[in-house]
Amino acid sequence: MVAVTTGILAAVGLVLGWISIEIACKPCLDNDREAIDRNLNPQYDPDDDDYDNNNIRALLNPNPTTIDSVDSDSISTPSVVKYV
Repeated sequence: MVAVTTGILAAVGLVLGWISIEIACKPCLDNDREAIDRNLNPQYDPDDDDYDNNNIRALLNPNPTTIDSVDSDSISTPSVVKYV
């Protein structure tokens, strides 16, 4: 009788633990499951991905300023140098 009760409590504990992990890690697990499903799909071709929407090849700094375009008056040099 004690062994059956212990077995039932262990099974309930495992189920509750699994449910709590599923709830706590839902966003991460959903992304991982989608990636696994996509990679196991024989019809999936990574070359067909639309990179324009993901903007993966966009410049990190689309409007860089060059030294020539910066006013020399706005650049200030520090008057005190701290040596460490």
